[in-house]
Amino acid sequence: MKPFVLFMLLTALLIPSAARAEDAGKEEVVRFLNQLYASRAQSLLHAEPRPISPFYIAAEKTSRYALHHELRRTEYMHAWAERRNIEFVHAGSEIHITQFKRQADRIKLSLTQSLKLSYVYKNGAREPQHFGVGTRHTLTLKQLDGQWYVLKEWYSDPLEEDPKLIPTWLHAQDHVRIPMPLAYPASASRPVKYDRAKAVRYADKYAGLAWGAGNGHKYNSKYKDYSGRGGDCTNFSSQIVGDPHEGAGLRMTPTWFYSRNEGGSTAWIRTDSFKNYLLYQGHGALIRRGKYVDIMKSSSRFPKGAFAEMKPGDFVGYELKQGDIDHFSIIVGFDANGYPLVNSHSADRYHVPWDLGWDKSTVFWLIHMRDHS
Repeated sequence: MKPFVLFMLLTALLIPSAARAEDAGKEEVVRFLNQLYASRAQSLLHAEPRPISPFYIAAEKTSRYALHHELRRTEYMHAWAERRNIEFVHAGSEIHITQFKRQADRIKLSLTQSLKLSYVYKNGAREPQHFGVGTRHTLTLKQLDGQWYVLKEWYSDPLEEDPKLIPTWLHAQDHVRIPMPLAYPASASRPVKYDRAKAVRYADKYAGLAWGAGNGHKYNSKYKDYSGRGGDCTNFSSQIVGDPHEGAGLRMTPTWFYSRNEGGSTAWIRTDSFKNYLLYQGHGALIRRGKYVDIMKSSSRFPKGAFAEMKPGDFVGYELKQGDIDHFSIIVGFDANGYPLVNSHSADRYHVPWDLGWDKSTVFWLIHMRDHS
């Protein structure tokens, strides 16, 4: 047999074998990742940390840091549930790998996770309530003695806060009075019809990676994704109220607009500018600005709390620094006990309890949208 023919035959035999070995290796990594994220989801149901520690390397600083993040996350979730008198009863995880690169004993990859959590009230509605969170992850895995471990991980996590700072309105000393006006600006121009039902439908359809979202867990492709450029929450909020085909009815203006070439204007994509546009143009009214206790506690003005004035289609702004709103979400409904639920981007949330992931120092802006013609 000629050398060239022999070479081609050997190549034909070796390449499929190598491809099969590579596929088998990737399948092994996928199984590891599925086990990792499923175990982390289950750890949110139980405070015992041992189920996730075997996925990390105690001798590696970056791995210990990744583990600490997950343990802190678990601690926060259990503390929040205790304060809200609820119990998590189910957790489900679905991941999709978007990038995969192997280098010797290490693998660098990116993936998305859709997390589903279900809860019941301890002394109230026992029917499970479901919500979803979607996140983007960048990981480095390391192989030791034939086993894979998490060496590094980064993701923007909406559920990691200090469990010691979770607010409860029962603590009167936490109450801080921040009186604010309840009115639309007198100078408001002709109001437009705001369609709350369309706002909620849009928010549910395009809630992205979060469990429960529509559109194949994808954003609306007509708009840029600002997740890597400061966050996409305000861009999403603007789409909800202003998309000309599926949005809630507000017409774009020279100040507040989106164009295919330019992207979003400052008022379209920046939180404080969007807040100012809604309030000063008369599209929304500020019901209340205050910390958790301020807006949940009964008062002479709001006997059932300020949130009783809010409806699906209204917005919540989250202020972390004095006067600087960091995030926006839209109210999409209420759970079986009447607790407000929100959707948002960055990170993606679907029907999530409105204060989950925030603490007692957060100042909330309750913006009621003007929906009459």
